[in-house]
Amino acid sequence: MKLNVFSTLTAAAFMAGTALADSFAWERLELNNSILVVVDIQEGLYNLARDFDPTVFVHNTFAHASIGKAFNLPVVLTTSTETGPNGPLPQEILDLYPDAPLIKRPGEINAWDNAEFREAIISLNRTQIILAGIVTDVCTAFLARSLRAAGYSVWANIEASGTTSTLIRDIANAQMLRAGVNVVSFFDIVGELMRDWRAPVAKNLLPWLDTYMPAVGMTARAHRAAIEKGALIPGEDKLPS
Repeated sequence: MKLNVFSTLTAAAFMAGTALADSFAWERLELNNSILVVVDIQEGLYNLARDFDPTVFVHNTFAHASIGKAFNLPVVLTTSTETGPNGPLPQEILDLYPDAPLIKRPGEINAWDNAEFREAIISLNRTQIILAGIVTDVCTAFLARSLRAAGYSVWANIEASGTTSTLIRDIANAQMLRAGVNVVSFFDIVGELMRDWRAPVAKNLLPWLDTYMPAVGMTARAHRAAIEKGALIPGEDKLPS
């Protein structure tokens, strides 16, 4: 009888996933305990983010950076050798946070290896870190795993971290998951921070989401138009309510 290698690998992956799930305790992302970190989202590194459409990816990184402004979170920015080919952070991100710490690492690949960056994080006295960076397998994953080792909880924004291929992205995300990193979407982060559409912070979020998550914005626009200007067309009154 031939060995079904695919089935064997699938079963092994399922069992490994089940073991991880059994040991996992869900931790909620807390508005008053979170820090937003922008890691090496530098103009010269965007070319390495080849696992996304470039237009979509640039939009995603700006969306990630804007989370701190939308939720009034403390923000730490960092770059790696920005006077070389990596370049600076986009001006759009810098303009969001003119007073935030900007740690210009002279050579450390892993941001956590830089003492000034570590102190910037530690000084905020919060334990939950939301981050994204270029590239996923190095800038994001190195820092995420180091933060986990230092006792922090980490939420890695998968939509705003990019790398050279989908294969490398998937391996990097798997490594972070094994380290206990929450590998999540932009909307996952937003939903956790907001918690409730009736919350005080929520009233200003729809215009923001209209810019950074247009699917939600357009849904809200369509509802507004239906309420303010809408009328049933023939046959709609026969649809199940």
